[in-house]
Amino acid sequence: MRIIVFGFRPRTKQRRAVFDALLRCTKPASLWDLYAFTSGPSKFNNTNPRVRLLNEYFRLLGKGSYFASMSMIENGSFTLYNDMWRISSINSNYTMCQSYPFALIVPKCISDEEVIQASTFRARCRLPVVSWCHPGTGAVLARSSQPLVGLMMNMRSNTDEKLVAALCTQLSGMSGVRRKLYIADARPRKNALANGAMGGGSESSSNYFQSEIVFFGIDNIHAMRDSLSRLRDYLDTYGATSSDGISSFLRHGGWSWGGGNLSSMSASVSTLGDSGWLIHVQNVLAGSAWIAARVALESASVLIHCSDGWDRTTQLVSLASLLLDPYYRTFSGFQALVEKDWLAFGHPFSDRIGIQTVTCSSSSSPFELSRQSSAGSFTSSPIRQSSGSFTSQAPNSSHVQNSNNYSPIFLQWVDCISQLLRMYPFAFEFSPAFLVDFLDCVLSCRFGNFFCNSEKERQQCGVSEACGCLWAYLSDLRASEGSSHVHYNIFYDPLKHDGPLLPPAAALAPTLWPEFHLRWACPLEAQAGELEAHCRKMAIKFSELQKAKDVAERKYKEITTAMESLSAELQNEKQLNSSAMNLAKRASKEGEVIKRAVQSLGCKVHFSSSGDCTVGYESNPAETPQKFINSTSKRKSDGTVQHDEKSDLSVSITVMAEDVIPNNPIGRVCETLCPLRTQDGVCRWPDAGCAQLSSQFVGLKANFDAFDKLSIYDSYF
Repeated sequence: MRIIVFGFRPRTKQRRAVFDALLRCTKPASLWDLYAFTSGPSKFNNTNPRVRLLNEYFRLLGKGSYFASMSMIENGSFTLYNDMWRISSINSNYTMCQSYPFALIVPKCISDEEVIQASTFRARCRLPVVSWCHPGTGAVLARSSQPLVGLMMNMRSNTDEKLVAALCTQLSGMSGVRRKLYIADARPRKNALANGAMGGGSESSSNYFQSEIVFFGIDNIHAMRDSLSRLRDYLDTYGATSSDGISSFLRHGGWSWGGGNLSSMSASVSTLGDSGWLIHVQNVLAGSAWIAARVALESASVLIHCSDGWDRTTQLVSLASLLLDPYYRTFSGFQALVEKDWLAFGHPFSDRIGIQTVTCSSSSSPFELSRQSSAGSFTSSPIRQSSGSFTSQAPNSSHVQNSNNYSPIFLQWVDCISQLLRMYPFAFEFSPAFLVDFLDCVLSCRFGNFFCNSEKERQQCGVSEACGCLWAYLSDLRASEGSSHVHYNIFYDPLKHDGPLLPPAAALAPTLWPEFHLRWACPLEAQAGELEAHCRKMAIKFSELQKAKDVAERKYKEITTAMESLSAELQNEKQLNSSAMNLAKRASKEGEVIKRAVQSLGCKVHFSSSGDCTVGYESNPAETPQKFINSTSKRKSDGTVQHDEKSDLSVSITVMAEDVIPNNPIGRVCETLCPLRTQDGVCRWPDAGCAQLSSQFVGLKANFDAFDKLSIYDSYF
């Protein structure tokens, strides 16, 4: 949709050189000159797409627990099956059909020999195969090319009719009742009849069991190419910025738009309608919605085909699958859908996009038809001929060939998805911005996923090994920013649309896709997603607040845990303090008891502020008292007592000698308080210091801690 103009001064000699350089870059002589090959190794490696195709087949057959691998492909062990369908390896070497994938899902009751026979009755050997299976009802979407019924519409094939009838499996829970089969022909009826003159045509419902033929009237690739060209010219003429540098407000004196000439304004609107692009988009949408409704509401199977079965057929099958299966509306499902229905089943991307491919030169097979245009027959793509040696196309013939076969079929399909995304904003995981970037990557030649015309060609060219992978690149973009990336649809709610999407006919009124169609011609108006961008910013802000909330909650939990730990420690300290207080109270009580006991004997007890305790007894006040200072001591081996000067509490006792006071009350104190004294007055510990000192009382303990450190045999008191 972008038109770039190179302007030169008059008589500039470089014009031809610039033109030749542009032509050489935009139309390279061979496939190997494309950017994906010449740019060198890419960090976005491409795993083998055939492995991913098998994984999707396994999912469709309910065998999701199996995982495909290259060894499985090499030894042919991928032919799994369920009650109704099986995976066939009959086309593993692409000998039966060059444009079909190496593995096909066919009815379980059809043998490989019958598959080969049925392929000869279809154009380009593209026989009816299963593309999608309903996991609950067993209904299927099948695809093929047109049958070779001939001009008189009287040619038949028993194996083809048997294969198509096998698509009408029994309805679940209804024994003996077979489901209805719709044969959807994407072409207008007149085009189908015209193809009969070249050997093609359409089925007759009388020849196919319980079937109904429906024509959708979708035009061919040439009508789509002309329609897009007219749309591009319309946008360039009436857009805000045009390729000639003249604003649409000033063109023709302002008559074309905004100049007050209503007839000119109406003419510009009719020009958009004359382009036919929106009508074509609506036809594809309506046909796909009709197919999805038949499968979802009637549990019917649908066989879709057009002429060759790789353009309109692919559009209808893939879009109907997108409507029916929520998985295809996710990132991984969208990739699986594109790789299955567009790449594996041979949509000719090289021809339709207009890039180089590989070709063969052998003669045509009698069953391979040329494409039929609205104006008559035209040359088919070389790869659609029978097998032969592959060579690079000549530049001149390639340019003519690609120019004739170019058509925006894939762009039109993505445009249809954008219309569905507008109608169902909660149903898709990806956003319109993702679709725009996806299309840009397809057209950029930076990746090799969409090179060549078939899976066979890409295998022969080694595209997956030599070129970067588009899917890996887009996935890396999303991973860089997470769910806040612009490719994510912020409104996506998988639970809101967890079933099929069945849009009514009244809702299928398409509009221009502003993010794609208007981004160059009307850049300001193309920002139709401003509301979405604002919501995305709010979502990002909400996400940041949510993260901050989570961090705050974690800190709160950490602080709460720390407070609980401190509370437990504080409780322990309180218990220890309470125990210490109890011990102190007990010691105080014991001290009071001892004090009263000593005082009851007529002794004077005095506790100094330094902690010293003085006990005195005097029978004669005139006599000088003797003082004994009790301190922590250790008796030496020679019998002397060594005092510890570091004692923090001492007891001073004043007594009189025994010979002066014959009836010494201190002795009575010792006898009263000593636990080793028996009732008859005999001491149980005659070696103690108190016994050796006779009546001298030295036994009041003051330093309890120091006393606890002593041995009982060193000193008792």
